[in-house]
Amino acid sequence: MKLTSQSFADGSRIPGEFSFCIPAADGHVCLGANRNPHLAWSGVPAGTRSFALICHDPDVPSKGDDVNQEGRNVPASLPRVDFFHWVLIDLSANLREIETGSFSREVTPGGKPGPAAAYGSRQGINDYTAWFEGDEAMRGDYYGYDGPCPPWNDELVHRYVFTLYALDVECCALEGQFGGAQVRNAIAGHVLAEAKLVGLYSLNPATSP
Repeated sequence: MKLTSQSFADGSRIPGEFSFCIPAADGHVCLGANRNPHLAWSGVPAGTRSFALICHDPDVPSKGDDVNQEGRNVPASLPRVDFFHWVLIDLSANLREIETGSFSREVTPGGKPGPAAAYGSRQGINDYTAWFEGDEAMRGDYYGYDGPCPPWNDELVHRYVFTLYALDVECCALEGQFGGAQVRNAIAGHVLAEAKLVGLYSLNPATSP
């Protein structure tokens, strides 16, 4: 199975159009267009009954002490953890493409609604839900796609891994609110094939890809 995009090539920089934050003319960052990228896939195995899609950043700092702090950098050597940006299940087995902007067209303070989503799918919450928990203006349940916004002082260029899973079940065994870890557990033992597409992004002018 192969996963491609008209929005960016595998291993290349994700354009700001698909990002939660972009470099700002005044200050470090400002909000981006936050559109979900185009995705298409081929080589689907026989017996596929649905697809699941996860986008995660495996390069998020494990400690936030230096994150976005003036006069400091987040060292590249710092251990990193996963941050989920998009969690999507129950995509039809007949589907072969997700159009640009069909799940997200802007930054939505407080998060987009869910779990019901485009193409008859269900979307989980992403990790901006926890990130904005203490922010009165932004907190809420962030369903669906919300793009890159790595620390503007991170020495490491972040990777954004889009993984499509072909599954042997029509619906994932999940109810209510769910996130990336729950989907990974639910699809274990049901994956017929998977395909990955990796984009790069940085808000640090010294490390931009």
